[in-house]
Amino acid sequence: MIRQLHRMGVRSSMMYTAGIASIGLTAASWFLSKNYESAGMDRADRWGLFVGEWAPTFFAMGVALRMEEMQAEKGRVTEEWEDPNMERGIRMPSRAGV
Repeated sequence: MIRQLHRMGVRSSMMYTAGIASIGLTAASWFLSKNYESAGMDRADRWGLFVGEWAPTFFAMGVALRMEEMQAEKGRVTEEWEDPNMERGIRMPSRAGV
């Protein structure tokens, strides 16, 4: 699932931003529910907890996507530095003296 999200263009920074936004949304939903609903403090607490549970999920997905990004970067660097002659068993002279 993480690899598919990465292929779709979702990046770790987006998930970290969503995690931070959900923390702010938690405070806002609790405050609004407490002040503008007649259901009382229990309802406000439930709203705050409901939205607050999203943040760890977003942060965990951000970490997983960052690991996926690092693997993609590692693969790209490996491809750039691979010597195409090594597959055919051809050894190139050393450039140590150059």
